[in-house]
Amino acid sequence: QVQLVESGGGLVQAGGSLTLSCAASGSIFSIRTMGWYRQAPGKQRDLVARITIVGMTNYADSVKGRFTISRDNAKNTVSLQMNSLKPEDTAVYYCNTVPEMAYWGQGTQVTVSS
Repeated sequence: QVQLVESGGGLVQAGGSLTLSCAASGSIFSIRTMGWYRQAPGKQRDLVARITIVGMTNYADSVKGRFTISRDNAKNTVSLQMNSLKPEDTAVYYCNTVPEMAYWGQGTQVTVSS
């Protein structure tokens, strides 16, 4: 059974940094591209960063140059380093495969104050 557990969110001032972590259980991690998604209040959930099993990355234009995704295949974890945070980065952040599975974890709240 797949489990995804996100952590590391919090409240930070604009310009600050946070690092999110996702622990994945089950067999999917080692064979799938993983991604970080976010959902702001009243908006759809969007993919912001993805990483293949060999470490190739891709970012949404809105976070390019500020966010860095990484993964540790031995530990089944994927991380998101977020720098130069902006108020518009405020959202609940989730990890999932790309394309996403039907199962979602609870996510972690990131709030950026101006």
